[in-house]
Amino acid sequence: MSPSPSAGQPPVTARTAYTERLDLSWWLWLVGLVAAALLAVEIWMGAGGVRAWLPFAVLLPVTAAGLWWLGRIRVAVADGELRVDDARLPVRFVADVVPLDAAGRREVLGVGADPLAFVVQRPWIDGAVQVVLDDPADPTPFWVVSTRHPVELAEAVLAARDARRHADQPS
Repeated sequence: MSPSPSAGQPPVTARTAYTERLDLSWWLWLVGLVAAALLAVEIWMGAGGVRAWLPFAVLLPVTAAGLWWLGRIRVAVADGELRVDDARLPVRFVADVVPLDAAGRREVLGVGADPLAFVVQRPWIDGAVQVVLDDPADPTPFWVVSTRHPVELAEAVLAARDARRHADQPS
């Protein structure tokens, strides 16, 4: 027997309005793996035995795993939430969303940045969005999230917020 949904809560759907993975560019992979290979060659330096193969067998897979880990973050707007990795923000708390280019992101995260802001920033991605919150119980004033498509993410969050507000209004 499945539990019945709570009264007043919208049904959970599997609709995804926006999704993106903040992975690294191909050239960052190339630079990282070449640097690991050069370090392995420096450790090897013509030696025989274990020193001939161990640096390559350890450094290259560890570097590849590290590069994959750096690009693991997913950003999605689904089921009435903005999801950034494992953080979730219900769209009913969104007051506004501002798409940012590189200069705008630098200004928001610069010297006068708010220390209470939630930030998921990837330096290899130029764009970002600033999600201004309207939740009196939360001290976080806004979220700043890196994205390659700031306008599309902003539109998806605002559309989800407006759909949520329309669904919550009594008929």
